[in-house]
Amino acid sequence: MSGRVPRLVCTAAVAAQAALVPVAAVAAPGPQEPGQRSVSELLTDLQKLYRQAEQATETYNATAERLKRQRVEADRLDADLGAARRALRDSRAQAARLALQQYQGSSTELSPYLRLLLAPDPQQALAEGQLLGQLARERAETVRRLTTNEKKAADLAGKARRTLDTRVALAQRQQQARDDVQARLHDVEKLLASLSTEQVTALARTETNGAAAAQRSFLASGVLRGLRRPSREGDEAVRYAVRQLGKPYQWGATGPRAYDCSGLTSQAWEHAGTPIPRTSQEQWARLKHIPLHELRPGDLVVYFPEATHVALYLGDGMVVQAPRPGKKVKVSPVAANPVLGAVRPDPGGEPMRRYTPPELPRGALTKPHARLWATDASETSAR
Repeated sequence: MSGRVPRLVCTAAVAAQAALVPVAAVAAPGPQEPGQRSVSELLTDLQKLYRQAEQATETYNATAERLKRQRVEADRLDADLGAARRALRDSRAQAARLALQQYQGSSTELSPYLRLLLAPDPQQALAEGQLLGQLARERAETVRRLTTNEKKAADLAGKARRTLDTRVALAQRQQQARDDVQARLHDVEKLLASLSTEQVTALARTETNGAAAAQRSFLASGVLRGLRRPSREGDEAVRYAVRQLGKPYQWGATGPRAYDCSGLTSQAWEHAGTPIPRTSQEQWARLKHIPLHELRPGDLVVYFPEATHVALYLGDGMVVQAPRPGKKVKVSPVAANPVLGAVRPDPGGEPMRRYTPPELPRGALTKPHARLWATDASETSAR
């Protein structure tokens, strides 16, 4: 599929987001046929499949990053090995000339000691002896350089072979991860195809209402405290992410036409001048963790126990995210998915003195989320 999802997912995937809200909130859309799964069971299955697909996607992304670094290392080793082989060729040519000179002169030349005894001008003979000593040292240096270059070329050749073996293994692992993602998405497609129109409608309605309810509960807990200003880099990352709204999700994609979740966050911060790890799991593992009550625009919110999803905090309890196959980059409530925690790509960045949030395009928020956004903005501005 090359990261693409069948058209069916794009039309029927409205059901899947409901898997991220409490299952109990969904009522079955009518009597169940004998042996037919309930809506709650379907939601559980969809949630499991999408999380497996996202985890496989992050494995694919991590492998792709390792393969990219390995290619850079292989190119460097190839260049070094080429230079070492050229130096070795020159050293061997010098050694061959040295051997030829020694062979040609061995039958006619007298020893330096005899030449000194027989020389009519001993001082000149001494000077010639010094010259001969210098030539002997140069010959020894030629032999030493030849030996060194042979060892260096052999070491680099060994490293190049090992690097090639690693690249082959990573390419195979990447292919396996790609096949895993495609298999998971195929399972999603089959499950979505089994849904009735009534089930799709019920799940789509639950998606919006359930996310809004989860958001109200999250905000009521008091975990978010006031409106915080981003750093200059955070502001640039937010504005970049907002400009990507409406672009499709595509697993393994880093823009500019499509993104997956960590592709969007990593590119937003790359654009801001602060490169961060490519995958959500590496972002969670390597970036500075911050309490949720310290969230400021530009921070990253990481989801699920395995850290398999990530979004960029917009402010006022909302995030920008590339949600899943069949969806587009959008603004969502921060609690639309189970929150694991938050990280800050620029912990040393000073907050801006003045901050005006980016204007969202028309239709970026559904009505319940728009009401939440307006309420949160007025409350946090008053504090």
